[in-house]
Amino acid sequence: MKAYVNETLCIGCGTCEAFCPDVFKMDGAVAKVISETCSDCCQSAKESCPVEAIWLE
Repeated sequence: MKAYVNETLCIGCGTCEAFCPDVFKMDGAVAKVISETCSDCCQSAKESCPVEAIWLE
């Protein structure tokens, strides 16, 4: 599974990084995906995003 962040929707709350720091990293006011491989915590990060800016494939 791979994670993606819609940087236009992202509000920079940092919840994804808190749930899954090996996959998501805040870069200024937006989250970036830093790992090609999504771990089990990605689903929690996706569900916790208040603006639904994360999707998984």
